[in-house]
Amino acid sequence: MAAKRKVALIVYAPALVGDDSRPVAVVHGMERVFPGLRLDWRVAEDGRPIALPQRDAWLADGTRAGGFSLVCNGDESHPVMIYGLELPAASSPGGQAQLEVHAQMPADAAGLTVVADVLEAVAESARASWGHATPSSAGGEIARQTKNWAANPQPPPRGLPALKLPEKIRSPEIPHRLGWLNYWSAAAAEAIGFPDPARDVELLSRARRTASGGWVVQLTDAPLDLDNPAHLDALFRAYERFPEIGGRAKH
Repeated sequence: MAAKRKVALIVYAPALVGDDSRPVAVVHGMERVFPGLRLDWRVAEDGRPIALPQRDAWLADGTRAGGFSLVCNGDESHPVMIYGLELPAASSPGGQAQLEVHAQMPADAAGLTVVADVLEAVAESARASWGHATPSSAGGEIARQTKNWAANPQPPPRGLPALKLPEKIRSPEIPHRLGWLNYWSAAAAEAIGFPDPARDVELLSRARRTASGGWVVQLTDAPLDLDNPAHLDALFRAYERFPEIGGRAKH
């Protein structure tokens, strides 16, 4: 069953413009830090993997409509994939269109060993404001924190705080939510007030700087599991520490 467990990664970056080189850079970055990974396959409409001998040129040609096409490793038993979508201005913080990059990798030993490096490489190559990598089971519950109360009056799961819709958040630098591994650019870290040497001792023990001056911050030692009371408590404490996340701070 281990191959069925997944880590989902998502980062938010400025929208693609013109002949933007970032999609190719993102894929190269992911391959560079994931030993043996080659994302030189696409997926046909019927689900079959199709080899891409000219992957970079194919990616560049397919970079349109604000996103980029899915590429994968062609291994259906241990799938690794990445693609990009446009989040339109009307649905984005501060009314600024965004590039939303999604990746998926197995939560096996090989994947978990490199997931922090993958998050950093993808986020930095995309010039992202923020992002996270989270086991898909916990990530699904965290996604339900983002509330359109009119459409769904049910409160978020497990008593977690309700988070604003992205378009209700004042700035693209403010993270929409937390995850297991969190990428915060220098601008995002400043926007939420991280780090505070006195208040963030525990988080700093599991954090590292990136080449651009951002941070990768790990919430729990083991992959986030919301059935684990200690993990759920760590998530609650982090939301309490950073009220800007999810647009909850009073201004």
